[in-house]
Amino acid sequence: MTSIRPTDVLGELYAKWAVEMTRDPEMSIELLRMVFDDWHNATAEPERVTYRETALNGVPGLEVVPEGCDAEQVMVFMHGGGFALGSPSSHRKLAGHLAKACGTSAFVPEFRLAPEHPFPAGLQDGVAVVDGLLETGHRIEDVTPVGDSAGGNLAIAMVLDLREQGRDLPSQVITMSPWLNMENTGRTLDSNDATDFLITRAGLQANIDRYLGGVRSPTHPLANPLQADFTGFPRLYIDAGSVESLFDDAVQLHELAEKHGVDVTFTVGEGMQHVYPFMAGRDPRADEEIRRIAAWYRVSR
Repeated sequence: MTSIRPTDVLGELYAKWAVEMTRDPEMSIELLRMVFDDWHNATAEPERVTYRETALNGVPGLEVVPEGCDAEQVMVFMHGGGFALGSPSSHRKLAGHLAKACGTSAFVPEFRLAPEHPFPAGLQDGVAVVDGLLETGHRIEDVTPVGDSAGGNLAIAMVLDLREQGRDLPSQVITMSPWLNMENTGRTLDSNDATDFLITRAGLQANIDRYLGGVRSPTHPLANPLQADFTGFPRLYIDAGSVESLFDDAVQLHELAEKHGVDVTFTVGEGMQHVYPFMAGRDPRADEEIRRIAAWYRVSR
């Protein structure tokens, strides 16, 4: 365990989880899911936001509706959790803060999780949600894939999948601390190991094994978007914390997007942990990042 002490509510939560997982290294996936549902404790309850359990095109999830939003504009918020953990409950408040700031509605899918449902089940569910929105009258340019960590991977892969199908694409994609490198070779996995209170190379590999099921290649571009051609990709927003172990994934994504001519914005939270916007309503640095994302989003409206 690192001797560095967390300095914010998110770091404290991650450090607590690390203690529990170290104490019980054989913790079941069911118990891990219960632990990670506490992610929302880092986030303050957003005001004047309502939630409704519903389904889109057969995919259950949570509809997020801030008061006074333009409900025609909708974010498909793919939650993080290593493709195996996390839920609409863990990400409800973060989705509420982001949708409220951007003036949109949101839908947080309860997509199928690994290992019970390995790649590409979660990706297929995300695309099914987009199809469901189109079937109910939304325009593709008003649908914005959003994702944090593994959900950032899925948000990007959804657009790559739509492009492979020759279909129209969303106008923009938002990612927070995206986890993309399924080869588990990121440069900051080692250099930021002492400052990241959540992520370890071994933990990532366990989730890679769950997600790919020992069958799919870790270089498949829909599983590992760092192996994809981003030509024609929509405008892209990336943020990441400078001290997190997955920082290099965001750096590589930014470089790849620029190489292929994508309109890409990359912001770095200095000294911040993995998915630091989770502290919305509890930390001014997270609130400022939510405002930056919203300002970026409104440019295309």
